Amino acid sequence: MTVSLIDVSTYLPGEPISADYYAQFAESDDLRDNLMFRAPKFRHHVAEDETAIDMVERAAAGLIERHGHDVIAGADILITHTQMPDVPFYGGGGGTAHRLGMKPNWVLDLHNGGCAAFVLGLKVARTLIESGEGRTALIAIASNAAGQAFNQPTVRRKAQAAVPGDGAAVGLVSLSDESPILDIECRTYGQYAGDMTIAVDPPRKWWQPGEGEASIGFTESKITKVLARGNRQVPEVSYAVCDRIGVKPRDLDLLVTNQPNRAFLRNWREALELPKERHRDTFDECGNMFAAGIPVNLDRAITDGQLKKGDVVMMSAFAHAGDFAGAAAVRWGGRG
Repeated sequence: MTVSLIDVSTYLPGEPISADYYAQFAESDDLRDNLMFRAPKFRHHVAEDETAIDMVERAAAGLIERHGHDVIAGADILITHTQMPDVPFYGGGGGTAHRLGMKPNWVLDLHNGGCAAFVLGLKVARTLIESGEGRTALIAIASNAAGQAFNQPTVRRKAQAAVPGDGAAVGLVSLSDESPILDIECRTYGQYAGDMTIAVDPPRKWWQPGEGEASIGFTESKITKVLARGNRQVPEVSYAVCDRIGVKPRDLDLLVTNQPNRAFLRNWREALELPKERHRDTFDECGNMFAAGIPVNLDRAITDGQLKKGDVVMMSAFAHAGDFAGAAAVRWGGRG
């Protein structure tokens, strides 16, 4: 029984926003010179009245155009990851299913996958399809923190605010040998789960009312730890998959990762002994898109012809402060 990643389509909201936008707000920041926060040239922001479900619907348009609405609406499984759910108490699964005209047997919202959520979604989809729970799955990703959380008046003054970008993607997975998922490795590092924190001045829980705006609680010590974990975890899960499929990392046709910053991108391709032209990224066009980074870059590589029929693509990422990492290899069968 073979399960394939058939296709992916994506959406970037609004016009590109340049680094100059943040320069006008920038204030003195102890972390401004840290390599973690060297800003991209551009990024996209979700519109003020644009919901995560709106973004997913717009991302799905490419799949509907190429495969027909019935294929999307008839999917048995819907797996979603919403970075910032439109309502705190539930994710985007139900609303997304309704918007796309779906009545799936399975609707699952994945939050722990973070920047590696597309890889985790592939694993869940493949497992459910292989177990007979359906023949087709959609994986819907919405990254929408850049134009919301990071664009708050006091937060956008910080160095961290200039790096994120927003985007959405929908992947189509099916019982097929067209573009087989060769192998997937997912690892949870629960000991690091508490290392990503929200910082508010004066301190309060994220849901409590107050004057200060919430941002990510970065410190030099935390950044050092995250850099070390990310530099280690992404190559580790990638090597694990390569070992099982019998492909040396340096022989991969394409590497697609999340893209937190330029340092990670360089270190990962060097660890896998790959030249820059075989590691797709849009960091200077889109910034750190978190979970949307992998599918957006995969879509770009397919559209540009960089990923060709028969090529093996490795998708790999780590999440949050290093509490999760995953890698998936696909032999691409072409976009029909």
